[in-house]
Amino acid sequence: MTQLRTVQVLGGGSAGSSAHVRSLAGGLVARGVGVTVCAPAPLEHEYDFPGAGAHFVPVPRRSDPASVGALRTVCAGADVVHAHGLDAAVRTALAISGQRVPLVVTWHTRTQAAGARGRLLRMLERRVVRTAAVVLGTSSELVERARSRGARDARLAPVAVPPPGPDRPESKVRAELGAVERPLLTAVGKLEPGRGHGTLLDASHRWLGLDPVPLVAVAGEGRERAALQRRIDREGLPVRLLGSRDDVGELLAVSDLALLPSRWEARSLLAQEALRLGVPLVATRVGGTPELVGTAAELVPYGDAVALATAVSRLLADPERRRRLAAAGRAQAATWPTEDETIAQVLSIYDELTQPPGPRTA
Repeated sequence: MTQLRTVQVLGGGSAGSSAHVRSLAGGLVARGVGVTVCAPAPLEHEYDFPGAGAHFVPVPRRSDPASVGALRTVCAGADVVHAHGLDAAVRTALAISGQRVPLVVTWHTRTQAAGARGRLLRMLERRVVRTAAVVLGTSSELVERARSRGARDARLAPVAVPPPGPDRPESKVRAELGAVERPLLTAVGKLEPGRGHGTLLDASHRWLGLDPVPLVAVAGEGRERAALQRRIDREGLPVRLLGSRDDVGELLAVSDLALLPSRWEARSLLAQEALRLGVPLVATRVGGTPELVGTAAELVPYGDAVALATAVSRLLADPERRRRLAAAGRAQAATWPTEDETIAQVLSIYDELTQPPGPRTA
C-alpha cells in the first residue's frame, strides 16, 4: 500500500496552531503517514517537528514572495495539503493552483480588522474557503463563519492539546515569581491589541485594596510590552510581565486563578490547560470560550474591568467556590476530544479525500 503523504503549512505560527501541528504530525507519523511541515524557521526549534518524525522545510513568512514558490515545490508530491490559519491558506492556495491535490484548511482563530483591511480579509476568507475541499473550524462560530463565506464543506474539529508534563515543586516556582504568601493570578497571551491587557491593568487597580494583594503574572511578548510596562511602573500596579515562557503549564499549575480577558478566542490553550489542571478560570464571554468551558469557569463581558475585578475578588474570598470550579474544570476537560481522537478525525478526512469512491450498490 502506498504511503499517504501530507504537507502541513503554518503561517505566523500561533501557539495554538503550532502545538496542534506538532501533535498532529506525531500522531500521523505513528500511523504510517508521511508528514512534511512547512513553517518559518524559528518554529522548528520551538516545536521540534523533526522530533515528531516529520520532515521540516523552512518557508519564509507571508511577507516574503519566495514563500509561494517554496510551497509549490514541496506540495507537488503531496496527496493532501493542510493549511493552518488564513495567512498559510492564502499562500498555499496560490502555491497549489493548477495541481490536483486536495486542500484542507483549519481555522484556529478569526481575523480582527475593520475598514479597508477588514474588507480585504473577508475577500481572502471567501477565496480560501471556496478553494478548500474541507474547512475545519475549531469552534462552532468559525464553522458558521466559513459557511457564510461560501465553504463547500465546513466541519467542526475541536483540536486537542497534549496533557501537561511533570511540574517543578510549587514552592520553587512561586518563589521565583515573588508570590509565596500572596495569591498568584496568571494570564498568557501575546501583548497585542485585543488581548485585554489594558482591561487587566484596570482591574488590577481594584486588587490593590485586597490583603494580601495578589500578583498578576502575564506570560507573553508583543508590541504593547513597553507601553504596558510604563503604565505598570507609573501606577504601581501588582503586575509582572514575564515575557515568553516555555513553562506555561508549570506556571498555571501553581496559580490560584487563570485569567483570559481577550476580545475573542476560538479554543484557547490557556483555558484548556487551566481546566485540565483544575485551576479556576475567569474569562471573557466571547467567541468559542462559552462552548469550550461550559459552566466550569466564571465568564465576564469583554472590556469590563469592574466585572473582571469583582469576579476575581469574589473567588479569592471563596475557597469553596474555587474548589467547585476546579472539579468542574477537570470534568469539563474530560469531555473534550483526546489527541488520538483529533488525529483520527483528521486522518479520516484525508482518507475521504484521497481514496476513490467504492462501487455503487443497486
